[in-house]
Amino acid sequence: MGSLISKSKPSTTAGPVSMTYYAKAQSVKPPLIANENAFLGDVSSSEKLDPEKPISAGFYRLEKGTPLVYEYTYHEMKIIVEGSFDISDEAGNKAHAVPGDVFYFPKGSKITFTTDDYGLAFYTGQRKKDAA
Repeated sequence: MGSLISKSKPSTTAGPVSMTYYAKAQSVKPPLIANENAFLGDVSSSEKLDPEKPISAGFYRLEKGTPLVYEYTYHEMKIIVEGSFDISDEAGNKAHAVPGDVFYFPKGSKITFTTDDYGLAFYTGQRKKDAA
C-alpha cells in the first residue's frame, strides 16, 4: 500500500495562487437594477478562472419602496449585513431578516424582498459575473 502523497495528483498551477482583496467594498452603493429602490453589484467572480462553474459575489441593497420579486435562475447564498428585509417565497415561508441571518435560495425559487427602511446583504451565486 503506497502513501497518500504518492497517489495525489500533481498541481496544475505554475506557482502560488494569490488572493484578491477588495478594501471597503461594503461602503460602495451598488448600481440600480430594478424599480426605484433595488441595487445590486458584483464585486468579484471566478468566471475567468473557472468558466464552467463560475461563482459571483457582491452586495444587494433594497431601500423602502417597491417590493422586489426575483426568480432565481441559479443557486445563491445571502447574508444580511445591515438594516433588515422581510423575505418570503412562493411556498409561504416568511422571515424578518437582520444582520447575521443567512439564506439559501435554490435555483427556481421565486423570492419577494421588502424593507421598512433599507437592507444590505452580501451574496454569492453560482452564475457568471453581472448575470443576475
